[in-house]
Amino acid sequence: MKEEVNQDTKQEVISKEYTTLNLGPTHPATHGIFQNVLKMDGEIVVDTEQTIGYIHRAFEKLSERRPYGQITPITDRLNYCSSPLNNMGWHMTVEKLAGIKLPKRVEYLRIIIMELARISDHIICNSVIGVDSGAMTGFLYIFQFRERIYDIYEEICGARMNTNIGRIGGLERDFNQASWLKIEKLLEDLPRGLKEFEALLVRNRIFMDRTINCGPISAELALAYSFSGPNLRAAGVDYDVRVMNPYSSYEEFDFIIPVGTNGDTYDRFMVREQEMWESIKIIKQAMEKLDKLEDKTSYFAPDVPDYYLPQKLDVYTKMEALIYHFKIIMGETSVPKGEVYHCVEGGNGELGYYLVSDGGRTPYRLHMRRPCFIYYQGYPEMIKGGYLSDAILTMSSMNVIAGELDA
Repeated sequence: MKEEVNQDTKQEVISKEYTTLNLGPTHPATHGIFQNVLKMDGEIVVDTEQTIGYIHRAFEKLSERRPYGQITPITDRLNYCSSPLNNMGWHMTVEKLAGIKLPKRVEYLRIIIMELARISDHIICNSVIGVDSGAMTGFLYIFQFRERIYDIYEEICGARMNTNIGRIGGLERDFNQASWLKIEKLLEDLPRGLKEFEALLVRNRIFMDRTINCGPISAELALAYSFSGPNLRAAGVDYDVRVMNPYSSYEEFDFIIPVGTNGDTYDRFMVREQEMWESIKIIKQAMEKLDKLEDKTSYFAPDVPDYYLPQKLDVYTKMEALIYHFKIIMGETSVPKGEVYHCVEGGNGELGYYLVSDGGRTPYRLHMRRPCFIYYQGYPEMIKGGYLSDAILTMSSMNVIAGELDA
């Protein structure tokens, strides 16, 4: 503190000295490479300025130099906690532009993959909220289920984290028997795991004291900042892309949209927790619908040879398949001119691709609506007047993924 004399009133005026604190770009509590320059009054956050750009990989410009089928691996590096959702969103965007209609089997298989990815994303976020509030046990326990979901990815496509899963026009291959056995076993064990995880935290007095009224945001302010996903629903707005703009046959499924009331860290935690239960219900429904299909085995892609890569065995043995393979890989397929926007409900909210095609071998323009980049703008409003420890916990509960934030 400094004491100064106001010459007009001859009264002593106390002026404060503030501290500038760099939270990031390499601080472990940020869970990613980005920076927050905090203006601190002791432990209280007075103001903050965010800085991104430390891991910028020029996703959009890279995509505008690649054939459509080769963009999928780049989308993996956005929200790497739920890569398949990025992949599927991109595939559906191109399919929408090209007018490709998928068999029901493909749509149901995609839903299973996307809901597994949502569970994986929420497991990471909620377990890290526990860690940043001082509770490591839940993280160590629940993480086994994320690994089991990665095991399922590995059976489906051969990869775990950066999956490159599926193709424009369908899936690379059908689910094998090991995939189904692991999915069934996960659906059997995960409810017990979620209940035990919730028993550790949901009614834990320390956890509640740390998260209730921590980083709140009102529904009006969340909408003003264009929030979406769990962060918006925690504030009380029941917007979900799967319901408002259904895709991949989501309109056929029965599930609820969990919402909160205060928009604080506790509500964000609870919304994600409840969404995992809904995802389990959706996966079970998808499996039931698959069983009711007349053709249960053969269809994992429609007949669109101009866009869908043929099977490798056919490429080795059939001239027509070799020609189509060459045309797709070299980007010589005819993509319609036009512009299209398609979005899916990602782990963090509305994940959309705006694609402009001039009929060339690569996109003329591609822009991604990445939820993290949008809702991170509201972060200063949420932490001003709170403690430094609350700023870290708020960031965790928003699930700011650096790859998606700084694409």
